[in-house]
Amino acid sequence: MPDVVTNYLDGDALANALVSGIHRVIDEQDYLNRINVFPVADGDTGTNLSLSLGAALAVLTRPGEKHLGTLLAAIADALLDGARGNSGAIVAQFFQGVSDSAGELTRFTTYTFSKAISQGNEYAHDALSKPREGTILSVIAAFAQTIAIQVGDARDSPGNSEFPALMTAALRRASDALAATTEQLDVLRKAGVVDAGARGFVALIEGMHEYILHGRIAAEPDLSVLRGDESPVLTVGSADDSEYRYCTECIVTGTDIDRRKLREALSELGDSLVLAGTKRKARIHVHVNDPEDVFDTGRLYGDVSSEKADDMHRQTHSSHDATKKFAVITDSAADIADEDMERLDIHMVPCRIQFGDRGYLDKVSITAEEFFSELATNPSHPTTSQPAPGDFRRQFQFLASHFADVISINLTATASGTYEAARSAAARTNAPGRIHVINSFNASLGQGQLVVFAAECASAGLSAEETIAAVEALVPKTHTFALLNDLHYAVRGGRLPRWVKTVAELLRLTPIVRTTTDGRIAAGSFFLGKQNRIARFARHVARRISKYPALNIAIAHAVCPDDAAEFERSLRELLPQIEHLSTTSLGAGLGVHGGPGTLLVAAQPYAAPAAG
Repeated sequence: MPDVVTNYLDGDALANALVSGIHRVIDEQDYLNRINVFPVADGDTGTNLSLSLGAALAVLTRPGEKHLGTLLAAIADALLDGARGNSGAIVAQFFQGVSDSAGELTRFTTYTFSKAISQGNEYAHDALSKPREGTILSVIAAFAQTIAIQVGDARDSPGNSEFPALMTAALRRASDALAATTEQLDVLRKAGVVDAGARGFVALIEGMHEYILHGRIAAEPDLSVLRGDESPVLTVGSADDSEYRYCTECIVTGTDIDRRKLREALSELGDSLVLAGTKRKARIHVHVNDPEDVFDTGRLYGDVSSEKADDMHRQTHSSHDATKKFAVITDSAADIADEDMERLDIHMVPCRIQFGDRGYLDKVSITAEEFFSELATNPSHPTTSQPAPGDFRRQFQFLASHFADVISINLTATASGTYEAARSAAARTNAPGRIHVINSFNASLGQGQLVVFAAECASAGLSAEETIAAVEALVPKTHTFALLNDLHYAVRGGRLPRWVKTVAELLRLTPIVRTTTDGRIAAGSFFLGKQNRIARFARHVARRISKYPALNIAIAHAVCPDDAAEFERSLRELLPQIEHLSTTSLGAGLGVHGGPGTLLVAAQPYAAPAAG
């Protein structure tokens, strides 16, 4: 007779229960697709949930004894990377909460299980800015609340120590909550169905319930949804074995994707190709030198989303560097010369740029020159968005596995949610206290200067603690100024009202933008007319930074290298104390608001890190 779970749920039992639950979800994928009418009737909730939860199967079915806390951390990671759709993202957040609550536990009692499920419920609700009743969230809440009531507040409540009775009561209440979803949302009531995501979560509980009560794992369904009609091509090797630089991934969504032709097209671009999914949704994984080639190929078969490109060469080099005590990472809002990126092994998480219905990974699938060309000609003004916490978390996890500490220096928190996304990701890694996220209170070159300084501290052998203190002391002394050639782009992007541009043109004003000590990006000054604007800009900057006896200067330009060269000559004449000066292209972070012709300069006291 198979073993059944009674007082405790260890890692092996939890793995079997979850495999049983995931089997139930995948078995119902077609039904879930058919009843999917909310939030959009696109008929893919079953596929999304199956793909999302299926990402955890490889973790759950690995041979060997399973430690509960380690298992849950691996599950949470797999789900975060594999999450598809709203329901998939919510389920990933639910398991992240369960994992964080479990910590280093080797087994669940009903009390610790209750606490973990309650935290999972909280995480799931926090994932949405406007949670809706009548969805998967309602079922998760009912499941968690019932378990909490059954267990009670005491750690050793008499009569509440067995999992079968606990799961039976929780499943019954979750099923009732599922039935109620039909009346909670108008679109469900009109269609006469329950919420598809909610039904998927109940199916997960049903499969777990079957194992906990009877020791039986639900029969394995057809798993082709996880890989299409054929098994993915899996390869073994490191970035050192490959001539290709970027580990590239994206999702292609279409109506009738020809996976065979898509696979043939992708195979010509690189190696380590994995193509999974269905005719309506396929996930691409491939190693290439130009990620945009992959995304362009995907666009021939449908809409491309969830683009990702990790620099394998930089990761491999970092993983073999035993001389540094910490790694340095930033987001692509920082503008840093390519030679510094390479020389100092600086890691970067790309922001996302969207021109109409076409998206790019900043500085990975679109260069600065290509960006400004598109900005000048595309009728759709671009939007830029911060990296998702999962993008940061994936990089943090990798770096933390090779370094004692990781320092992330990010775009000023007053201008973007990037800093908070990095903080959120750091808090949910399995390296507590080792991921240090710093608000640069700056942008573009100023942010980049702080990043380069931190990386030079790493190369000099300083500790993370020494470097953090040095960077934080340098933050208020780092100043960024921008000379805008045209307010047209700031108006297009909604940063300035049109009347401001009209007044500026009537009065022939040339605006200067700066970063403030509290991290705001604001109008700093202006001068009349455009005659001698570069020399006048140089004098404006020099007056504000001449107090430092030695200077580190960085200049960036938006496709106007001659202006940058003239500006450098003017600064050197005015500031003989310049010890170091670099020039690079202006990126999209600030360039989207300034447009072609923008000049940017950042300045800070020059200080070479002392060897640790």
